[in-house]
Amino acid sequence: MTDATRTSPQSASRKTKILVLCGGQSAEHDVSLASGKSIVDALDPSRYEIFAVAIDPQGVMRWIQDLADLRRTTLDQPIDVRQFATRVSLVRGAEGPELISINSDGGGGRSISSLDVAFPILHGPYGEDGTVQGYLKFIGLPFVGPSVLASAVGMDKDVTKRLLQQAGIRIGKFVTLWKHEPVSHHFGSLTKELGTPFFLKPVNMGSSIGVFKIKDEMSFKSALAEAFQFDNKVICEEFIDGREIECAVIGNQKTEASPPGEIIPQHEFYSYEAKYLDAEGARLELPAKLNTEISDQVRQVALKVYRTLNCEGLSRVDFFLRKKDSVLFVNEINTMPGFTKISMYPKMMELAGRSYSGLVDELVQLAIRRRDEESRLKTGR
Repeated sequence: MTDATRTSPQSASRKTKILVLCGGQSAEHDVSLASGKSIVDALDPSRYEIFAVAIDPQGVMRWIQDLADLRRTTLDQPIDVRQFATRVSLVRGAEGPELISINSDGGGGRSISSLDVAFPILHGPYGEDGTVQGYLKFIGLPFVGPSVLASAVGMDKDVTKRLLQQAGIRIGKFVTLWKHEPVSHHFGSLTKELGTPFFLKPVNMGSSIGVFKIKDEMSFKSALAEAFQFDNKVICEEFIDGREIECAVIGNQKTEASPPGEIIPQHEFYSYEAKYLDAEGARLELPAKLNTEISDQVRQVALKVYRTLNCEGLSRVDFFLRKKDSVLFVNEINTMPGFTKISMYPKMMELAGRSYSGLVDELVQLAIRRRDEESRLKTGR
């Protein structure tokens, strides 16, 4: 029996009460809402009692009582979650994790429901970076996706790259710049190290937000100022003329990598607009047209990255396959990838034989399984 097929005893006797947590305070708020909508649609209402909560841009949790309201959101016309008046919080109640309403004076209100598991489909800072994972762990609510350490490390591109380097995993050359150390922001020294063009991006951000392809000093200065609006740490990476290959990984102790897929951008690079707003912004090759040797290498390296960073549940590992010599470089990991029905992670898992709804259910069971295993560990003498 695999990790995913072992279910909690409660799931056999009543509906599993699941919290779908979406939105968030990051620039990826709208993407998260779209992912949350897709997950709600995929959950079997005969097996799950679904509670949807959206975090607004100010960090307030709001209960979406009617799931039809969430289903109205789209990437080009996202709903404004501030319209949902019932503010809520998550607490550890007498019987376990609970969703409660908050009174107008800020105090605790009524209990809405107990909870069995959470799917925090949050992208970027204050959601994918270990902050929410730590809170959910603190109140004892099992959750989908990597735990605190892997989430925090995976969000920080600088720390990720240094750990991968130490593990002997091939990555491109990079230089990290800090906002409070302007003396290091020297275009000439960067080009000596990285060549031109090079990429510049915020360290803790996703969905290609704040990413720039730098070709000259003027573009560098404006891009640096823009990137520092999203993070106090910016990473500059060498340009690798390569194919953009991705691989989905699933599992806790027992892990599996999907057949790789390929992104073929129709823009200069795979920008936010190309990913989400331009229907013709990129072409997807599923599976990627790779020979067996390289395809196997992608899957093996993806699993090594997953283990190196202590991931559980799911992640997507992104690569560059250099065109001139077919050398494989790891670009980054995404510990909570986009989860719309057209997103690469579920599409690659479909290649591995998993329907979208089956994948969502498997991830939920992996979360419950991890909680059950962790509950056997001692927390004191």
